[in-house]
Amino acid sequence: MNFKNKRILITAGPTWVPIDKVRVISNIASGQTGILLAQELARNGAKVSLFLGPVSACCLHESVRLVRFTFFDELRSKIIRELKDRSYDYIIHSAAVSDFKPRKEARGKLSSKGRLRLDLKPLPKIIDCIREYSSRAKIVIFKLEAGVTDLTLLRRAKSARDKNRSDIIVANQLNPYRAFIIDKKDNITKVKTKKELITRLLKTLGKIE
Repeated sequence: MNFKNKRILITAGPTWVPIDKVRVISNIASGQTGILLAQELARNGAKVSLFLGPVSACCLHESVRLVRFTFFDELRSKIIRELKDRSYDYIIHSAAVSDFKPRKEARGKLSSKGRLRLDLKPLPKIIDCIREYSSRAKIVIFKLEAGVTDLTLLRRAKSARDKNRSDIIVANQLNPYRAFIIDKKDNITKVKTKKELITRLLKTLGKIE
């Protein structure tokens, strides 16, 4: 695995979308996978830029360039600007990006009295921006599912990989944690811990032609 001087962009952590001025929709992503990847790649001599959401960023390798974001729109605009200004050899898109936002954001703070019904609309896919502005980079994406069979997870992951023209997809299941690394040739590697995921993913990434 020779990543020395390779330019690598990693996204990690959750994104927020506002409901009102004090409330948000988010998810349970910790950003740990992206942080661990950034650490290991930096140790291997890569030039890593880590775009990290609203989670702790402790103990990062000193050479990692850290870019913080909080909201979905913020991440999207920063990614577009970044890819217009810089070229990357690899992009690892592990951030847990929001899929929906309220059609209307309340101007102040919504009252807690009575019922509240949120009318949600889909958000654009950040992976589409990544492909548009970085057509030459090797791209890794992630897909998390819950409550489905491994067979269903693998089928959905392969479909997402092909749709997004990615080189590798990591399909995750929670409780208990397990992940499948799937390359463009449908080679599948199953792992049971995040530490093992980092090692096996970088090994697979280093083999991409």
